[in-house]
Amino acid sequence: MVAAPDLISPRSPRVSAARRLGKRNFRGKERLFLAEGPQAVREAAGYGKTLVELFATVEAAERYADIVGEARAAGARVHLADEQVIADISTTVTPQGLVGVCRFVDTPFEEILAARPKLVAVLAHVRDPGNAGTVLRCADAAGAEAVVLTDASVDLYNPKAVRASVGSLFHLPVAVGVPVERAVAGLRETGVRVLAADGAGEHDLDAELDRGTMGGPTAWVFGNEAWGLPEETRALADAVVRVPIHGKAESLNLATAAAVCLYASARAQRAAGGCRSVTES
Repeated sequence: MVAAPDLISPRSPRVSAARRLGKRNFRGKERLFLAEGPQAVREAAGYGKTLVELFATVEAAERYADIVGEARAAGARVHLADEQVIADISTTVTPQGLVGVCRFVDTPFEEILAARPKLVAVLAHVRDPGNAGTVLRCADAAGAEAVVLTDASVDLYNPKAVRASVGSLFHLPVAVGVPVERAVAGLRETGVRVLAADGAGEHDLDAELDRGTMGGPTAWVFGNEAWGLPEETRALADAVVRVPIHGKAESLNLATAAAVCLYASARAQRAAGGCRSVTES
């Protein structure tokens, strides 16, 4: 039988400290962020010592007893909380009863380069947190080995971005705050071909696949949801590639285009011959 809540007041100092993590300046100061819902909390509990604290309603603690157990095993402090407390901490309209406080998990860009990744998503000028989290999830699903958020992009730890990643935030290295020029130069120095995804690109994705140019290590640069990539960013890339529109749709949204591009590279890299270097003839 699960005990009664031990946190019943939204004015509790511990609750107030967690609630403040909904704001970027507090997240940066404390280097902590919120992970909401069973999937995110489960992934956080399994990612080293990331999960610091878990707030759970009595009902959620019963329903997700395995997750609560994993949280305790990971060393997190677990608090049974009144539903109003969870609602006060949560940034969603309909909280799922579990809110975790987690340590930052981003990886230094230099470590990503040292691992010589074969498939990378670079988010340049991406401002919508839901899109950022969804692209991160797509990159994870496609088997990308890293994601880079430039200094012009949204905060990785925005609650909407964390939710949209559906746990993928804890699955692969993510670098943050990297100037786009540094991101492109660093990746190119490790032998990665840098492609800018743009609807007005000179190169067609299907044609690139047909020519067999997609099998090497690749980084895709994705731009702003509304206006794409600025000319100076496109100029940094080895090629600007468009996803062909075969039907009557005007365009694809950012996350859909990113999924198409990343999976195209993943398929090409897994074809016979594997990932050859872009410097090979």
